Amino acid sequence: MKKLLHKGLALDHINTGWRRAITVPSLPEVFSSVKVPTHGSFWKKMLAFVGPGLLVSVGYMDPGNWATDIAGGAKFGYTLLAVIFISNIFAMVLQHLSLKLGIVAERDLAQACRDNYSKPVSIVLWVLCEIAIAACDLAEVIGAAIALNLLFGIPLAAGVVITVLDVLVILFFQNKGFRYIETLIAGLITIIFGCFLYEIIVSNPEVSAMLGGLVPTPQIITNPEMLYIAIGILGATVMPHNLYLHSSIVQTRAYERTDEGKKSAIKFATLDSTASLFLAFFINAAILIVSAAAFSGTSYSEIADISDAYKLLDPVLGVTAASIVFAIALLASGQNSTITGTLSGQIVMEGFLNIRWKPWLRRLITRLIAIIPALIVTILYGEKGTTNLLILSQVILSIQLSFAVVPLVIFTSDKKKMGKFVNKPWLKYTTWSISAVIIAFNVFLLYETFSGWFA
Repeated sequence: MKKLLHKGLALDHINTGWRRAITVPSLPEVFSSVKVPTHGSFWKKMLAFVGPGLLVSVGYMDPGNWATDIAGGAKFGYTLLAVIFISNIFAMVLQHLSLKLGIVAERDLAQACRDNYSKPVSIVLWVLCEIAIAACDLAEVIGAAIALNLLFGIPLAAGVVITVLDVLVILFFQNKGFRYIETLIAGLITIIFGCFLYEIIVSNPEVSAMLGGLVPTPQIITNPEMLYIAIGILGATVMPHNLYLHSSIVQTRAYERTDEGKKSAIKFATLDSTASLFLAFFINAAILIVSAAAFSGTSYSEIADISDAYKLLDPVLGVTAASIVFAIALLASGQNSTITGTLSGQIVMEGFLNIRWKPWLRRLITRLIAIIPALIVTILYGEKGTTNLLILSQVILSIQLSFAVVPLVIFTSDKKKMGKFVNKPWLKYTTWSISAVIIAFNVFLLYETFSGWFA
């Protein structure tokens, strides 16, 4: 701590907009560890900021999205591509607020909540966030386990246990430097991108219909079944834990902690985030496109299960490698997501509770919170149980989302907290409108889900 204070990296300055001063930076072991050139070309500076956006984009292509995208494509063709596109636009705006909070206030979202709210409120927000991260981890763990089962015949329960190894992977690479984790994530994203580029080529979608699907139609709102899946896509796309994650990892860059340095950091970090989320949009949309091209208008239009989609891709498309490539992409997606999910768990625990445990212990606890319920369900109920658990995890994420979005918009719209970087009026009203849409849609999703369970 003294070393950090001596370097001026600890956030001990007084800001009248916050109730308490931060004395320990977010993710202190990698805080300000990636050098940013003060001089040089645009691309040299841009390269220094590439990375955090890729980690965030993982949450927008994780296994939790697969079931809703597969169901939407099989039942309604390309119509719901517009929903994926709009959801990604929402995500780009919210992630911009998240990175801006981290750069300007030098707090992650969890720290900001702890500093601004009373202890009881902070504890409630922490518990809700931990539940959401555990739910997100459930989808990621189950997705990786299903992929291992499809590729290698490994039982689901054993596959769930194997996902514990991601804790060791993170420790190994983070000890070498945060850039190594970013490189690993980028490599896995490249695998997913390549797999779905191949799937799109072999599925031969109708280009005109695919492009037409990017335009919203009234049918999305007027058709109750389509609306339900559309809201599910929205809920699975905008992830609450990503808002905590991004506000933290953007601080790994050693930009100048001056107004001019922060302005430059916001610009380059936003470019990194937006480009990465466009890549996530392609992958997310590709899942729906492949499902639409393969199953829509056939006897398999009611398919909504990842395993069934895997089994049917080869015979439907007539290409022997389609199913294997699909499963490889799922495995890469699941493993990628478990890494970023574990990092989010560390950020939330340290930010809300201000406790400092050994890195391996923090991550092991975070992983066990997800693995234990997944393991119990896979042992007791098998594949059907894991599918239901995937759906439940998305419902839980929907409940938590507003508790992350609303504080983020409030903090970044407060001039006392953000100074000259406060949200402009147009951005403030835009983000409140996005928040209202997300909250309204997720409330509707919860109502429909629970009314169906108790009917």
